[in-house]
Amino acid sequence: MILLESHNVIIQQTLTDKLNKPTSLDVKFVDYDGVRFHLSTPQKKSQVLLSMHIRCWDELVKYGAMGILQREYGALLSASAEPDYNVSLEIDLEQVPAAPEEREAFVTSVSLLKRNALAAPFELAFKTSKQLESAGSGQGELMEIHYRDEEAIYIQASPDRVTVIFSTVFSDETDRIFGKVFLQEFVDARRLPAIQNAPQVLYSNRDPPLEIRHVGGLRNSEDMGYVTFVLFPRHYNKDSVASATISHIQLFRDYLHYHIKCSKAYMHSRMRHRVAEFQKVLNRARPEVAQTERKTVSGRTMTSR
Repeated sequence: MILLESHNVIIQQTLTDKLNKPTSLDVKFVDYDGVRFHLSTPQKKSQVLLSMHIRCWDELVKYGAMGILQREYGALLSASAEPDYNVSLEIDLEQVPAAPEEREAFVTSVSLLKRNALAAPFELAFKTSKQLESAGSGQGELMEIHYRDEEAIYIQASPDRVTVIFSTVFSDETDRIFGKVFLQEFVDARRLPAIQNAPQVLYSNRDPPLEIRHVGGLRNSEDMGYVTFVLFPRHYNKDSVASATISHIQLFRDYLHYHIKCSKAYMHSRMRHRVAEFQKVLNRARPEVAQTERKTVSGRTMTSR
């Protein structure tokens, strides 16, 4: 299995190309979870405008998204977003660092716009957990991020942990079966000595976990599943570890459904291959029609024309 990248490849490749050869640009595309992007050059070729629309923007702003974007992008962050979008970055290609390593780091940072916006509730939860640990008791606010039409992420800080719950919809029964197998592997893999420090993973079908049962509007149906990650202080005490944790856990839902689709495609290809092999066996087993000689009353042999 592969790990999905946190950055947007289209943004990365497009900016890299435009840095080498500035041209007019007007590209619209969609990332995971229905996040819309728009890359354009509204004024001149050397000034690129990157805009993003994400469904849960108001919730992210509530949990400090603007502060994180200001920290990461500074003067690039536009005071007013492009119409129909939530946030915009104004990039002057002439001001981009010329050194190859610095230029690559800059392009990668811009391509992480979605990741950095979604990091807000996680960073707030990690900070709250450390504060509660110092206080010795208490419970953080249950943060809800409705990043898809029927799915959400729930995050709550405690003195000794941060709980992250994903609600996900499985479109058919086959997806539920594959999902259960994958999630069981997460549980079993944690028993291996090499990865015992991984977060605890719990899965429940239909019934929501205790932490969110009081939340209104939860679906109680067979196609709904809930995946709980329990993050301990070792997963967010250091800034570098916390950043990696956020990048990986954000993509969990996409990772799960991506590999469900890949597994189904692989099984279908194997089934088609097996059917083709069976067809060859049947063709080889087809009995040959015996050719018998037919004669007339006079003794002449009859031949077909």
